[in-house]
Amino acid sequence: MNKTFKIYAVIFIIIMVILALLEVSKKEVTDWRKNFDVNEKSPFGLFVFNKEIKDLFKNNFTKIDVTPYDYYSEKNKKPHNILVVESEVDQESWNKILDEVSKGSDAMIIATRIPKNISDSIGFYNSKISFEEQNVLKLTDKKYQNDFIELDKFPSGRGFSYIKPNVQVLGKTVEKNNEDQANFIKATFGKGNIYVHCEPLFLTNYYLLKSGNVKYAQSIFSYLGDKETIWFVESNTKESSSLLRFILANPALKYAWWVFLGGIVLFIFFNVKRKQRIVPIIEPLKNTSADFVKSIGNLYLQEGDFHDMMAKKAQYFLNKVRLDLLIDTQNLDEEFSKKLQLKTGKSAELVNEAISLIKKAQDPYAGVMKEDLGRMNKLLDGILK
Repeated sequence: MNKTFKIYAVIFIIIMVILALLEVSKKEVTDWRKNFDVNEKSPFGLFVFNKEIKDLFKNNFTKIDVTPYDYYSEKNKKPHNILVVESEVDQESWNKILDEVSKGSDAMIIATRIPKNISDSIGFYNSKISFEEQNVLKLTDKKYQNDFIELDKFPSGRGFSYIKPNVQVLGKTVEKNNEDQANFIKATFGKGNIYVHCEPLFLTNYYLLKSGNVKYAQSIFSYLGDKETIWFVESNTKESSSLLRFILANPALKYAWWVFLGGIVLFIFFNVKRKQRIVPIIEPLKNTSADFVKSIGNLYLQEGDFHDMMAKKAQYFLNKVRLDLLIDTQNLDEEFSKKLQLKTGKSAELVNEAISLIKKAQDPYAGVMKEDLGRMNKLLDGILK
């Protein structure tokens, strides 16, 4: 072991010891971000709610990690309850939710922000904000007058700025220095009902773990009927089970991991200057495949058999469609055309013209010309790009 290696090894060990001491001595900081993540145990995560939701809905509950648009495009369900809690919902999914409600389902949206065109459809305008440090969430129904929750940590202070006459106010935010403002409403939409609550903090770990606060959540969900409840949870909130996540979550394994990476760096550093043998120059093998293809192409041009060339091109294209796009090519009908349009994004005119030329190529008695071959070749290559 030479002197240089010893010096670098000592420096590396000192650095790792300093990092370990800093890691051990650092104080754990509470994460107060409003993440509303079902796997987060931080104050404003939904870990507790995720564990208790089955009891709230008496096990008649399903958690879905796809968008409402994808879910309802594949399934037709009888009237049910829809739950969305502070999630990013796209416009098409909102339309699907409203469509389900109009058929008789009930939806409960617990979110601070809802797209304006959707809120206008339900019957309220965008929520207003106050900046009080504390407030109280109460329900307006007399039978729930003892069910309330006090928000003493970072309340959003949101309330509805305008509510249409046909919308019923079910809950309000009470503040010391401001007028009461509605935060929980009910609107009839078609055959169903939509419930909107603009303060999702009452479902977070910090508030649900406080004595007596669960009662408020139970009262909120009691407005939903005794039907199956579908909770749409964003798929990106699913917990990762990767090996690296497990290693970094355990301090002992994390230190071992950093020591291992440091050792790899040292190994690379001391071996980068190794002597390398002279690499002999080897002539690459000649690509005879290109010459073969060129010869075959010239042969077809000399023979002028454009019909056979079109047939082979059509056969190759249909094989690619089966393997790459997973579309059945047995029948080149309207259904095949629509599937090809959807999966390639090409226009109906181009796809139909290409199918027409393929059928012509497959007809042994059809008369074809050089222009037909050129046009079909251009169309099929363009579709598969």
